[in-house]
Amino acid sequence: MVLTWWSALLGLILAIILILKKLNPVYSLILGAIFACLIGGANLTQTINILVAGGQSVIGTILRVLAAGMLAGVMMESGAANIIAKTIVNKLGDKLAIFALALATMVITAVGVFIPVAVLIVAPIALEVGKRMHISKLALLVALSGGGKAGNIISPNPNTIAAAKGFKVELSQLMIADFIPAVVALLVTVIVASLIKGKGESVSDKDLEGLAADSNNAVLPSLASALVTPILAILLLLINPIGSICKLTFLTKINLDAMYVLPIASIIGALAMKKGKKLRAYAQAGIGRMTDVVLILIGAGAIGATITNSTLPQLIITLIKSSGISGVFLAPISGILMAAASASTSTGVILATGSFTKAILGFGISPLAGAAMVHTGAIVIDHLPQGNYFHVTANAMNMNIKERSKAIGYETIVGLSATIVATMMYGFMHLM
Repeated sequence: MVLTWWSALLGLILAIILILKKLNPVYSLILGAIFACLIGGANLTQTINILVAGGQSVIGTILRVLAAGMLAGVMMESGAANIIAKTIVNKLGDKLAIFALALATMVITAVGVFIPVAVLIVAPIALEVGKRMHISKLALLVALSGGGKAGNIISPNPNTIAAAKGFKVELSQLMIADFIPAVVALLVTVIVASLIKGKGESVSDKDLEGLAADSNNAVLPSLASALVTPILAILLLLINPIGSICKLTFLTKINLDAMYVLPIASIIGALAMKKGKKLRAYAQAGIGRMTDVVLILIGAGAIGATITNSTLPQLIITLIKSSGISGVFLAPISGILMAAASASTSTGVILATGSFTKAILGFGISPLAGAAMVHTGAIVIDHLPQGNYFHVTANAMNMNIKERSKAIGYETIVGLSATIVATMMYGFMHLM
């Protein structure tokens, strides 16, 4: 059954409108998919078949996202992420405060912690440093958010997994591909935050109330044991790419998937921290954080199926070619728009890959290039007020809505820097 292009487009628009109206994103996506099928000429049986096929198409991604939950649970609940952040900030010192805070958030996010949680972990440290060094809360937030964005595009988090599997590339390949855009984003973050360190509200004594007590009550593992989980996970994921780069045939034959690498690294890491008895609690916490992502994946699979089963991808290709605009722009723009609509990196990537992969590849763009551009595009404006991240970060820094909103433009600059670099590297340079 081939749906009309306009029905698929209207279904996607309806889903986005419902999300903006605060209806549960999963129901919004499924309702949009059903609407697209019915007005596009499908009967009730065909509609169900399309939705089921869409759900089946994301099962591989779901399994890997659930596996990532184990890693996230261990890193967040054990205190491993906290000790890594504190060590980075303490070692770099006050003179490099903004760089240290951005780097700490980048590293924590890169090793598998969700970006909102990474900001929550580093925020108390940032407020203490900000008070001591007279850095405004606005600059501190930009440092944390920008560092988190940089780490998010090189992490084994749901957004990276969704981008990799949406374009059928290895997770490790995409993490490597996004490394240079991530470094650029980190540098831009430090520059922007440094330029505005005197702008906005200062850190007050009230902002620091309770921080010392919370810090003293926390029982943290040693740094060496905290690093076991992320280092082991990264090394195992990179075995195959390292083999390809170094032309070591025996390594290229070892193809380890995130689906079992992440849980294995998490278990070994927990044992190294002498927290093996808490593995059940860590796993429960991790899978709890992944539940919303998994449900959104199912909804996105449904809306994506209506688009891939329609004439919309081919129409987009035809329109862009006839307009003379480079088709390369479709990849980053789709990531930007879908993440902006949902105010979520993960949801934006899931929607963009499910809806536009076929059209993006139709321009001769390689799967890895498409994944990198969509993925970096999704961090440009994923911090809008209709999303959870905006409010979580506002609370973490004790900022009201007006003050938090001032950071949106600066965060967008950081995201754009990564997207521009990725588009130049993997879009235009690859087509030359």
